[in-house]
Amino acid sequence: MRAFVLPIVLMTAAAAQTPPSAPSEAEIAAIIDKFAAKEAEFATARENYTYHQKYRFDELGPNGRSAGKLEIEADIVFTKQGKRTERVTYAPMNTLQMVGFTAEDEQDIRNVQPFVLTTKELPNYNIRYVGRENVDEISCFSFAVKPKKMIEGQRYFEGLIWVDDRDMQIVKTYGRAVGIGKRVAAQRFPKFETYREQIDGKYWFPTYTVANDTLNFDSGPVPVKMVIQYKDYKQFKAESTITFGDEVDKPADKKEPAKKQ
Repeated sequence: MRAFVLPIVLMTAAAAQTPPSAPSEAEIAAIIDKFAAKEAEFATARENYTYHQKYRFDELGPNGRSAGKLEIEADIVFTKQGKRTERVTYAPMNTLQMVGFTAEDEQDIRNVQPFVLTTKELPNYNIRYVGRENVDEISCFSFAVKPKKMIEGQRYFEGLIWVDDRDMQIVKTYGRAVGIGKRVAAQRFPKFETYREQIDGKYWFPTYTVANDTLNFDSGPVPVKMVIQYKDYKQFKAESTITFGDEVDKPADKKEPAKKQ
């Protein structure tokens, strides 16, 4: 996170306690346009980074401990030809009993949990200004985000985002992945929080996602926990040579019970 050096400033008590005035509708629209443009710039830049991703999803028993889990670790890398690809590096046996890992879950890991709201995506969402709030001492604008309409097969984010009021980038999201379709209707998706950190002094990258929720299936509630970690971000250089070990195949689901997001 950004480090702060607090200057010594003399001010009256009244001035110190005066909150900033609420922005006008025109100012809010300008803020949205500005951070969406910066998010678009970040999304393009992130496509040129390698990183390591760890995903773990646990079903929780009555004692709150793991009763079944799915773990996948992968390197997001580039081939010698410069093509971006994912190479699984660790994938033990899937021991989930009550829920199944679906194509929608995979979409969410790629695009929803590390949610980026770019200029191109703005027309797909209703965005409502909520107010100002600090996130880990970072002064932020907060917005409620909801898809205007959903196309079958597409995944969307619905919830809250916090935007750094200086760098104009998202630093935190809280909500859930949503979508429509017959397949999706039987699934349940946990609420999650994703935190970003400033990695290169310019862009805020997702580094940690956590969910502690109960998925209410027709067959009954299933408490779950999900953790995703993104680390070792490195900018890819075309002239660099990057080598990796053999790829590990993703495990097939043990069975196809109630479906999760």
